[in-house]
Amino acid sequence: MENFEKVRLEFEEKLPDEMVRLAEEFYEKMKRRRSVRDFSERFVPREVIEDCVKAAGTAPSGANCQPWHFVVVSEAEVKKQIHVEAERVEAAFYAKESNRQWIDDLKHLGTTKEKPFLEQAPYLIVVFSQTYGLTPEGQKTNHYYVHQSVGIAVGFLIAAIHNAGLVCVPYTPAPATFLNRILNRPENERAFCVLPVGYPASGAAVPAIKKKRFEEICTLL
Repeated sequence: MENFEKVRLEFEEKLPDEMVRLAEEFYEKMKRRRSVRDFSERFVPREVIEDCVKAAGTAPSGANCQPWHFVVVSEAEVKKQIHVEAERVEAAFYAKESNRQWIDDLKHLGTTKEKPFLEQAPYLIVVFSQTYGLTPEGQKTNHYYVHQSVGIAVGFLIAAIHNAGLVCVPYTPAPATFLNRILNRPENERAFCVLPVGYPASGAAVPAIKKKRFEEICTLL
Protein backbone atom coordinates (compact mmCIF):
# COMPACT_ATOMS: atom_id res chain seq x y z
CA MET A 1 0.00 0.00 0.00
CA GLU A 2 1.25 3.47 -0.88
CA ASN A 3 2.09 5.48 2.20
CA PHE A 4 3.64 8.60 0.72
CA GLU A 5 2.16 11.97 -0.11
CA LYS A 6 1.37 12.78 -3.73
CA VAL A 7 0.61 16.03 -5.55
CA ARG A 8 -1.03 16.49 -8.91
CA LEU A 9 1.40 16.56 -11.83
CA GLU A 10 1.69 19.93 -13.54
CA PHE A 11 1.74 18.93 -17.18
CA GLU A 12 0.85 21.01 -20.22
CA GLU A 13 0.12 18.80 -23.19
CA LYS A 14 1.21 20.03 -26.61
CA LEU A 15 -0.31 19.31 -29.98
CA PRO A 16 1.91 17.08 -32.13
CA ASP A 17 2.84 19.89 -34.55
CA GLU A 18 3.83 22.14 -31.65
CA MET A 19 5.86 19.34 -30.06
CA VAL A 20 7.80 18.90 -33.28
CA ARG A 21 8.41 22.66 -33.51
CA LEU A 22 9.52 23.01 -29.89
CA ALA A 23 11.85 20.01 -30.07
CA GLU A 24 13.45 21.31 -33.27
CA GLU A 25 13.82 24.84 -31.88
CA PHE A 26 15.50 23.53 -28.73
CA TYR A 27 17.87 21.38 -30.77
CA GLU A 28 18.78 24.30 -33.01
CA LYS A 29 19.41 26.46 -29.96
CA MET A 30 21.56 23.90 -28.19
CA LYS A 31 23.45 23.18 -31.42
CA ARG A 32 24.82 26.72 -31.20
CA ARG A 33 26.12 26.20 -27.67
CA ARG A 34 29.92 26.11 -27.43
CA SER A 35 32.44 25.92 -24.62
CA VAL A 36 34.05 29.35 -24.46
CA ARG A 37 37.38 30.20 -22.82
CA ASP A 38 37.57 33.92 -23.59
CA PHE A 39 35.26 36.02 -21.42
CA SER A 40 34.19 39.63 -21.32
CA GLU A 41 34.16 41.45 -17.99
CA ARG A 42 30.65 42.77 -18.75
CA PHE A 43 28.25 42.86 -15.84
CA VAL A 44 25.87 39.92 -15.48
CA PRO A 45 22.93 40.29 -13.08
CA ARG A 46 23.33 37.90 -10.16
CA GLU A 47 19.68 36.88 -10.36
CA VAL A 48 20.35 35.35 -13.79
CA ILE A 49 23.03 33.11 -12.27
CA GLU A 50 20.78 32.27 -9.32
CA ASP A 51 17.94 31.21 -11.62
CA CYS A 52 20.31 29.03 -13.65
CA VAL A 53 21.39 27.30 -10.43
CA LYS A 54 17.75 26.93 -9.41
CA ALA A 55 17.10 25.21 -12.76
CA ALA A 56 20.00 22.84 -12.07
CA GLY A 57 18.47 22.07 -8.69
CA THR A 58 15.33 20.73 -10.37
CA ALA A 59 17.30 17.81 -11.86
CA PRO A 60 16.29 14.25 -10.94
CA SER A 61 18.52 12.42 -8.48
CA GLY A 62 18.83 9.00 -6.87
CA ALA A 63 16.15 8.68 -4.15
CA ASN A 64 15.68 12.46 -4.54
CA CYS A 65 18.72 13.00 -2.31
CA GLN A 66 19.85 15.97 -4.44
CA PRO A 67 23.53 15.25 -3.69
CA TRP A 68 24.93 18.56 -4.89
CA HIS A 69 25.97 21.98 -3.73
CA PHE A 70 26.70 24.99 -5.94
CA VAL A 71 29.10 27.73 -4.86
CA VAL A 72 28.81 30.94 -6.90
CA VAL A 73 32.03 32.93 -6.81
CA SER A 74 32.21 36.55 -7.94
CA GLU A 75 34.81 38.01 -5.56
CA ALA A 76 37.97 38.86 -7.48
CA GLU A 77 40.33 37.72 -4.72
CA VAL A 78 38.67 34.30 -4.42
CA LYS A 79 38.72 33.84 -8.20
CA LYS A 80 42.43 34.72 -8.16
CA GLN A 81 43.13 32.10 -5.50
CA ILE A 82 41.31 29.48 -7.56
CA HIS A 83 43.20 30.56 -10.70
CA VAL A 84 46.60 30.30 -9.00
CA GLU A 85 45.89 26.92 -7.44
CA ALA A 86 44.37 25.54 -10.65
CA GLU A 87 47.42 26.46 -12.71
CA ARG A 88 49.67 24.88 -10.08
CA VAL A 89 47.69 21.66 -10.46
CA GLU A 90 47.75 21.96 -14.25
CA ALA A 91 51.52 22.47 -14.30
CA ALA A 92 51.99 19.23 -12.36
CA PHE A 93 49.57 17.41 -14.68
CA TYR A 94 51.32 18.60 -17.83
CA ALA A 95 54.71 17.62 -16.41
CA LYS A 96 53.77 13.94 -16.03
CA GLU A 97 54.84 11.75 -18.92
CA SER A 98 51.97 9.37 -18.16
CA ASN A 99 49.53 12.12 -19.17
CA ARG A 100 51.19 12.76 -22.54
CA GLN A 101 48.54 11.01 -24.64
CA TRP A 102 45.73 12.98 -23.00
CA ILE A 103 47.61 16.23 -23.50
CA ASP A 104 48.26 15.39 -27.15
CA ASP A 105 44.58 14.58 -27.67
CA LEU A 106 43.67 18.06 -26.41
CA LYS A 107 45.93 19.95 -28.79
CA HIS A 108 43.32 20.32 -31.53
CA LEU A 109 41.17 22.20 -29.03
CA GLY A 110 43.90 24.66 -28.08
CA THR A 111 43.74 23.62 -24.42
CA THR A 112 46.81 24.51 -22.34
CA LYS A 113 47.79 24.61 -18.68
CA GLU A 114 47.00 28.33 -18.57
CA LYS A 115 43.46 29.03 -17.28
CA PRO A 116 42.97 32.82 -17.39
CA PHE A 117 39.21 32.40 -17.76
CA LEU A 118 39.07 31.56 -14.05
CA GLU A 119 39.61 35.26 -13.36
CA GLN A 120 38.17 36.76 -16.54
CA ALA A 121 34.66 35.36 -16.16
CA PRO A 122 32.45 37.44 -13.85
CA TYR A 123 31.21 34.27 -12.13
CA LEU A 124 32.55 30.85 -11.31
CA ILE A 125 29.97 28.23 -10.42
CA VAL A 126 31.77 25.48 -8.54
CA VAL A 127 29.68 22.31 -8.42
CA PHE A 128 30.28 19.92 -5.53
CA SER A 129 28.96 16.38 -5.26
CA GLN A 130 28.03 15.14 -1.81
CA THR A 131 29.20 11.59 -1.16
CA TYR A 132 26.80 11.38 1.77
CA GLY A 133 24.33 13.67 3.49
CA LEU A 134 24.33 15.19 6.97
CA THR A 135 21.35 15.78 9.20
CA PRO A 136 21.15 19.03 11.22
CA GLU A 137 22.47 16.93 14.12
CA GLY A 138 25.50 15.83 12.10
CA GLN A 139 24.38 12.26 11.43
CA LYS A 140 25.39 10.71 8.10
CA THR A 141 22.69 9.79 5.57
CA ASN A 142 23.08 7.75 2.39
CA HIS A 143 23.22 9.27 -1.07
CA TYR A 144 22.63 7.18 -4.19
CA TYR A 145 23.89 7.43 -7.78
CA VAL A 146 25.79 10.55 -6.82
CA HIS A 147 27.97 10.85 -9.92
CA GLN A 148 25.07 10.28 -12.29
CA SER A 149 22.79 12.66 -10.40
CA VAL A 150 25.29 15.51 -10.30
CA GLY A 151 26.15 14.96 -13.96
CA ILE A 152 22.49 15.40 -14.89
CA ALA A 153 22.27 18.57 -12.77
CA VAL A 154 25.33 20.03 -14.49
CA GLY A 155 23.71 19.28 -17.85
CA PHE A 156 20.64 21.23 -16.73
CA LEU A 157 22.91 24.06 -15.56
CA ILE A 158 24.83 24.30 -18.83
CA ALA A 159 21.56 24.34 -20.81
CA ALA A 160 20.14 27.04 -18.51
CA ILE A 161 23.24 29.20 -18.93
CA HIS A 162 23.03 28.92 -22.72
CA ASN A 163 19.29 29.59 -22.67
CA ALA A 164 19.92 32.78 -20.67
CA GLY A 165 22.24 34.13 -23.37
CA LEU A 166 25.54 33.49 -21.59
CA VAL A 167 28.47 31.15 -22.20
CA CYS A 168 30.50 28.82 -20.02
CA VAL A 169 33.15 26.14 -20.14
CA PRO A 170 33.17 23.01 -17.95
CA TYR A 171 36.57 22.85 -16.23
CA THR A 172 37.63 19.80 -14.21
CA PRO A 173 40.96 20.23 -12.41
CA ALA A 174 42.48 17.04 -11.03
CA PRO A 175 43.07 16.85 -8.17
CA ALA A 176 40.52 19.48 -7.14
CA THR A 177 40.86 19.32 -3.35
CA PHE A 178 42.09 22.91 -3.29
CA LEU A 179 38.54 24.01 -4.06
CA ASN A 180 37.30 22.54 -0.78
CA ARG A 181 39.99 24.45 1.08
CA ILE A 182 39.50 27.79 -0.66
CA LEU A 183 35.70 27.63 -0.52
CA ASN A 184 35.56 26.06 2.95
CA ARG A 185 33.45 23.08 1.93
CA PRO A 186 32.88 20.07 4.24
CA GLU A 187 34.45 16.60 4.08
CA ASN A 188 31.44 14.98 2.43
CA GLU A 189 31.77 17.18 -0.67
CA ARG A 190 33.99 16.65 -3.71
CA ALA A 191 34.46 19.24 -6.45
CA PHE A 192 32.75 17.92 -9.57
CA CYS A 193 33.50 20.78 -11.97
CA VAL A 194 33.95 24.53 -12.28
CA LEU A 195 31.84 26.55 -14.71
CA PRO A 196 33.17 30.02 -15.53
CA VAL A 197 30.12 31.97 -16.72
CA GLY A 198 29.61 35.28 -18.50
CA TYR A 199 29.48 36.97 -21.88
CA PRO A 200 32.02 35.94 -24.53
CA ALA A 201 34.87 38.37 -25.14
CA SER A 202 34.57 40.55 -28.22
CA GLY A 203 35.81 38.53 -31.16
CA ALA A 204 35.93 35.31 -29.14
CA ALA A 205 36.71 32.27 -31.29
CA VAL A 206 36.22 28.56 -30.66
CA PRO A 207 37.81 25.46 -32.22
CA ALA A 208 36.32 24.28 -35.51
CA ILE A 209 34.90 20.96 -34.39
CA LYS A 210 32.11 18.70 -35.58
CA LYS A 211 29.64 16.64 -33.58
CA LYS A 212 28.93 13.03 -34.45
CA ARG A 213 26.06 12.39 -36.83
CA PHE A 214 22.71 11.33 -35.38
CA GLU A 215 23.18 7.82 -36.80
CA GLU A 216 26.44 7.51 -34.85
CA ILE A 217 24.94 8.40 -31.46
CA CYS A 218 21.49 6.86 -31.67
CA THR A 219 20.01 3.46 -32.56
CA LEU A 220 16.30 3.37 -33.35
CA LEU A 221 14.70 -0.03 -32.76
